[in-house]
Amino acid sequence: MSGTVPGGAGSNGVGPGQVGPGQVGSGQAGPVQARPGRVGPGGAASSHAAPVLRIRDLAVTFPAGRGGGAPRRVVDGISFDVAAGECVAVVGESGSGKSVTARSVVGLAGDGARVTAAELSVAGQDVRSASARALRRLRGGTVGLIAQDALVSLDPLRPVGREIGDTLALHTRLDAAARRARTVELLRRVGLDDPELRARQRPGQLSGGQRQRALIAAGIAGEPALVIADEPTTALDQPVQAGVLRLLGRLRDGGTAVLLISHDLSVVRGIADRVLVMTDGTVVEEGTPAEVFEHPRHPYTRALVAAVPTDRPRGTRLSAPAAATARDRRPAPGAGADAAAVERGVGGGTAAQNATNSALDGAGVGGSAGVEAVGEGDGAGAGLMEARGVSRVFHVGGREIVAADDVSLTLRAGRTLGLVGESGSGKSTTARILLGLEQPDAGDVTLLGEPWSPLPEARRRPRRPLVGAVFQDALSSFDPRWTVGTVLADAVTRGRSLRPGPVQAEIAGLLDTVGLGPGVAARRPLHLSGGQRQRVSIARALAADPRVLILDEPVSALDVSVQAQVLDLLDRLQRERGLAYLLITHDLGVALHMSDELAVMQQGRIVESGPAASVLDSTRHPYARRLRDAVRL
Repeated sequence: MSGTVPGGAGSNGVGPGQVGPGQVGSGQAGPVQARPGRVGPGGAASSHAAPVLRIRDLAVTFPAGRGGGAPRRVVDGISFDVAAGECVAVVGESGSGKSVTARSVVGLAGDGARVTAAELSVAGQDVRSASARALRRLRGGTVGLIAQDALVSLDPLRPVGREIGDTLALHTRLDAAARRARTVELLRRVGLDDPELRARQRPGQLSGGQRQRALIAAGIAGEPALVIADEPTTALDQPVQAGVLRLLGRLRDGGTAVLLISHDLSVVRGIADRVLVMTDGTVVEEGTPAEVFEHPRHPYTRALVAAVPTDRPRGTRLSAPAAATARDRRPAPGAGADAAAVERGVGGGTAAQNATNSALDGAGVGGSAGVEAVGEGDGAGAGLMEARGVSRVFHVGGREIVAADDVSLTLRAGRTLGLVGESGSGKSTTARILLGLEQPDAGDVTLLGEPWSPLPEARRRPRRPLVGAVFQDALSSFDPRWTVGTVLADAVTRGRSLRPGPVQAEIAGLLDTVGLGPGVAARRPLHLSGGQRQRVSIARALAADPRVLILDEPVSALDVSVQAQVLDLLDRLQRERGLAYLLITHDLGVALHMSDELAVMQQGRIVESGPAASVLDSTRHPYARRLRDAVRL
């Protein structure tokens, strides 16, 4: 790596609209104000400690895509320090450059990336001149990396205990027995129940939250000087999320430097000492959490704060009308210049988004707006799907795991039932039973008053179009070889032979409905942003004109601004079509904003249920109180 950044900001590493380390920026040209450092353990200001991570004038450029065009500068002149015993959080939308910044520290910026910096060091080691072997020693030893996608990061063929044990073997002198004991202790520290059993299980046998906790255990196994946590709580329910934050806080208070990448502002508020706000590869604002979130100065920061759904009434719009889908039209990182050109030419989906904005403006607030829009003649509030006494037991490792225990719930037209609970509580199993993908051991499910499950699939198939689903990981739910147009054509035709003209017209209509232009049909899902992929997932679910949608963590992987747009879209579609939603989420702020009724699930049972506005305030169950208290941390 060279010591200069071609086209960079200058020797101080601060470009227009940026702030330097230890400063609070206004987001505009002009002087900046110095800010005293955090007072850490022992009373010493962390800004006075020797930095564990030091970055000056960092720039990262990717080559042009296959379609040609200019190279893309995704990080442009970033400068900051992270001291021992300090947590610095970087927030921003997908594609802002925050994850690329973090991964550049350990030589993982990406294939073909050109990384330059005036200074880039970890614990006194110059990363710019480090060999591949030195970088491998750095990763896992000096630097612990906790990635977002645990299913991709963990080896699917090995027990998670082996993943942690390998890190211990590489970076400690522990013998085999001590490594096994340490592995179990680490899994216990990150909040996994029965850590001895979890250590023997493969990633595919764990829930999403359990996998993420196992990945965190592997990241901290080598007791690193710096922990880079890239969206470490995305898949976690809020009580476990609070536990992970406490764990990261203990690491910080013990002297570990923490670089936190997150789109969840509540996570950042709970642990960060300083916050950097990034957009378009630059830092536009910096300060303490109170300074940034309570008194944001930059327009982009203000938009992020406004998009948070917590304490926003049912039916109110979260995304800014003028912004609409502008940010969501940007290509995913690595998509290439050809994707950027197509995204600029999709028409922006402005007609659909303007319709969304107009509908939301006219609807006011309150969950009843959706029901009234459907009309009594359309069966507003009628029970479309009902589960009665549903139970499901799995046998794993010679043990019985009760995933659903006497679960009863009703999904009503034009209404949303929010289902919240910890990872492994049975939420997704309940969803699979409602979808007819899992047979219950006891109880039954009805759809429009007729039997649905358990039934032979041959009897269920004619009515499958009535029930749709939107999952958390949109990319994994698509065939990567197919274009968006092929994905939607498959959903539209459902195996029938139809003329191309009507099919293409329906595809264009579906894309317009979810705020995307017809040009997206030619793209593959990999070349779309996260928000665009989730919009395509919703379009696919709507293709068969369903009455019920099962939404399993539909926005948990999205940054807050795109999450707001998708939630507004779902709200508008429900109001227009009278859809019944089951919304499964670990984010109580999302659940309370979107739901008419709320059900709290623990260990396979629904332990509290009632109107969303009041169920947690009057809760009697200890777990539901713990869930409520975790949100208020």
